[in-house]
Amino acid sequence: MTQRIAHQPREIADCVSAYLQEGDLDGITSMFHPSCQIFFPPDQPPLTGLEGARKAFEGFLDIRPQIKSEVFSEVINGDVAMLRANWSVIAPDGTVLAEGQSTEVAKKLESGGWGYLIDCPNGPPSLT
Repeated sequence: MTQRIAHQPREIADCVSAYLQEGDLDGITSMFHPSCQIFFPPDQPPLTGLEGARKAFEGFLDIRPQIKSEVFSEVINGDVAMLRANWSVIAPDGTVLAEGQSTEVAKKLESGGWGYLIDCPNGPPSLT
């Protein structure tokens, strides 16, 4: 399978979407930092690390949807970036399966590209 690299933080979701449509779970997880936290669902403890990223996406492999992400804010400071985006997950028949507004922190990976360090698809969780 093709190895993709997000040269800018705003490209991460496009890479994840391409891997998802190919059914490449290893490719998807390559777009996450090894110490990542994924806050989805937002009312549950975060999924952590690359195994957490696998768990977050494995249920979508049979569907192979497209992720559309419209990044409207990107702040880069060295090897860390913060992103905000409107996103949707679209089934091959055009049905919108999920949508929301995300807040993410990205970090440079060993590959030289960018990957998600903190992924909050529905925004940051509330303090409890």
